[in-house]
Amino acid sequence: MHETTLRPILTSDETFLWDMLYLALYVPPGQPPFPRDILHEPDLACYVHDWGRPGDWGLLASDEELPVGAIWLRQWSGDEKGYGYVSSFIPELSIALLPKYRNQGLGTRMLRAVISMAQERYPGLSLSVVESSPARHLYERLGFRKVGQVMDSLVMLLEWKSHG
Repeated sequence: MHETTLRPILTSDETFLWDMLYLALYVPPGQPPFPRDILHEPDLACYVHDWGRPGDWGLLASDEELPVGAIWLRQWSGDEKGYGYVSSFIPELSIALLPKYRNQGLGTRMLRAVISMAQERYPGLSLSVVESSPARHLYERLGFRKVGQVMDSLVMLLEWKSHG
C-alpha cells in the first residue's frame, strides 16, 4: 500500500470534495459513467455545497501531499436530507478514493478513523450504498446494518452503545 496520511478536511478542500463526490457515485460494471454535470442535481450537490458549515467534518487522505481520497460527514437539518438520512442527530457519511488507491485497505483505515472519532460526538453514522456495490461488504464488516431501502440503494446505520 502507498504511504498515505490523513488530515482534517478544510474549507479550501471543497474542490477536491466535488471530485470525490463524483467518484462516490457507483457505476455498475459495463455501464457508462455518469455525466459530470450530474453533480449539479440538488440531491447530490447537497453533499458538498457550502462545505464547512456547522456539523461538516471529515478526513482527507494524501499520498506525498497529493490528495487521493476523502471521507466526510454532513448533518442534515430541516428539509435537506441525503439519501442515507436517518435523523438530524446522526450524520451521513460519504467516502471515495481515486481508483488506483482502492482495494488496498485505505478505505477501511479511513472508515475506522472516522468511526473512532465520531463515537465521541454522535450516537451513530449513516450512509447510502447501492445494493450491488462492493463497498456494501466493507460497511457490513465494520458493523453497518440495513435500516431502509430506496430503489436499489440501501440506507445503512452504525450505532454504538451510549455512555449512559
